Amino acid sequence: MTSTPFPFTAVVGQDDLRLALLLNAVSPAVGGVLVRGEKGTAKSTAVRALSALLPPVAVVPGCRFSCSPDAPDPGCPDGPHEPGTGTRRPARMVELPVGASEDRLVGALDIERALAEGVKAFEPGLLADAHRGILYVDEVNLLHDHLVDLLLDAAAMGASYVEREGVSVRHASKFLLVGTMNPEEGELRPQLLDRFGLTVEVAASREPDQRVEVVRRRLAHDDDPAGFAARWAGEEADVRARIVAARELLPSVVLGDAALRQIAATCAAFEVDGMRADIVMARTATALAAWAGRTDVLAEDVRQAALLALPHRRRRNPFDAPGLDEDKLDETLDEFGDQGDDDPDPDPDPGPDGPGGGGGRPPEQGPEDGSGDGAGDVGPPPEAGTGDDPGPAPAGGGAGERSAVRPAEPFRTKVLSVPGLGEGTAGRRSRARTEHGRTTGDRRPRGALTKLHLAATVRAAAPHQRERGRAGRGLVVRRDDLRQATREGREGNLVLFVVDASGSMAARQRMSAVKGAVLSLLLDAYQRRDKVGLVTFRGSAADVALPPTSSVDAAAARLESLPTGGRTPLAAGLLKAHEVLRVERLRDPARRALVVVVTDGRATGGVEPVALAGRAARLFAAEGTASVVVDCESGPIRLGLAGQLAGELGGTAVTLDELRADSIAGLVKDVRETGSRRAA
Repeated sequence: MTSTPFPFTAVVGQDDLRLALLLNAVSPAVGGVLVRGEKGTAKSTAVRALSALLPPVAVVPGCRFSCSPDAPDPGCPDGPHEPGTGTRRPARMVELPVGASEDRLVGALDIERALAEGVKAFEPGLLADAHRGILYVDEVNLLHDHLVDLLLDAAAMGASYVEREGVSVRHASKFLLVGTMNPEEGELRPQLLDRFGLTVEVAASREPDQRVEVVRRRLAHDDDPAGFAARWAGEEADVRARIVAARELLPSVVLGDAALRQIAATCAAFEVDGMRADIVMARTATALAAWAGRTDVLAEDVRQAALLALPHRRRRNPFDAPGLDEDKLDETLDEFGDQGDDDPDPDPDPGPDGPGGGGGRPPEQGPEDGSGDGAGDVGPPPEAGTGDDPGPAPAGGGAGERSAVRPAEPFRTKVLSVPGLGEGTAGRRSRARTEHGRTTGDRRPRGALTKLHLAATVRAAAPHQRERGRAGRGLVVRRDDLRQATREGREGNLVLFVVDASGSMAARQRMSAVKGAVLSLLLDAYQRRDKVGLVTFRGSAADVALPPTSSVDAAAARLESLPTGGRTPLAAGLLKAHEVLRVERLRDPARRALVVVVTDGRATGGVEPVALAGRAARLFAAEGTASVVVDCESGPIRLGLAGQLAGELGGTAVTLDELRADSIAGLVKDVRETGSRRAA
């Protein structure tokens, strides 16, 4: 590891990424950046390099909360501060680890001193450190829900509140929020997605020359970080000065009525929810003008602002890819442009970025650059198994295989949950002991106290007051008296789908309904913060179409491209699922599993296929794995094989109709009740 960061201006290509970061440096009110892309595309490198370009921050000496000496926060826990001269320090970039605790994010109160001495002893967290700087969350899509909620509150209010049993502390927390994520690992909650002002998609260039230049610069930096940084010091200083100049110019930028009409018309045309998109577009367009050295906002600024601010706000469900129809955008801008308020001069004075002064380009490449700028023209490669190409056929394909059919329209499903009380990752499916939720009891704290059970603490301390020499009104509390509240909430589970893709399921209308049902369950898994996996079986073997992942949309893509045909190796599918669960328990032992088998219950191929499937199913029952069989059998004559399979699994069977939340048939919500149903 080196303490010398990679220079921002040395990043090859990635124009949209660099521009979005620079616009937020010019105008933090834009609202931050979400960077989406595959691994190894300089996402983190560019973000970490940005902090070196930000102007220094003036702070009150000794204030842990970075109060401005010109306008100190009147409610600062380290205050009150008198306005005056302060000291200057570099702008901070604070990283929030995905596995951080709540206290690490918002800060920690010493409850023992608060109860015994009435002292608000507060240790600031990352939200305090990030005030007036950058808060960077790598893999933000994997952040726990309770931390997401705290980030949303702080970003919306510009302040952080810490409350513990009536003892509260508030401090200012205004920061530039930057998140990076790999969409293959799962999507963001819509509330947090909308909180990011801009979003950019990044992908590795497919141009050999550009890839060569990336490797050359990376190796040069690793061999001599200080020397490499020195070669780029001039370009870094130029961009730093340009940010300062753009900040000074920003208040003078005029956003005319014509540009405002284009912004409003664009947001309406693309049917974005709420008004935040309009505001973000307006701020982005003015920042683009200031970056270009202009005081007027042009149509090209509005267009660039739309491309950065709208794609992530157009998603209507988790499986929609972010994006914007640029032809429709141009039509909208043309229709609502030229209303008489814009400068009629078709050839404005050239700004710092060349003719027209357009703000849509980051700083030009400096020394060692000869690679061209083709990153913006190169998209990601087509993903295997999506679109019109079904990808490689799963194991066992061959004669009798039918092409993939599209899923039927998804619907809202009944709630399926795992019985008992878990202790897994916070989510929204099954009951679990969690840090958040309703209080169910108390215990002695193991490690740091995080959630005080006040009544239990008082009960523990009360019998000892006389021997402790209590003289005043205060309660004499010692460490041994403190009690941690135990709480019950919901956890996310691993939902492993085992889907029969054999010939018996191959009728187009039937398979479309089956895929629609699984897609509906995937939507439900997305909303409940589950991991999902997909095992399919047909022909002579089973295939892990998708190992357990948080990317529900990846599972949906695999499902849509799934062909059908061949025999029904039910036992192979169950054994493959059992192996997947065994490996996953080693990786994530706290996360409980729910196995959803989608089949008509038939088993063919090999010797005694039905008996073999029964023995495989009993492995799940012996381990207590929760399971549901979605019975896909149709027609006037029903064999009831899916129900028999559910009995072997120790689970329950439901029909496709019963899976609907609005079904009259009524699905038993918890597989815990399976035993009583079988007994009846």
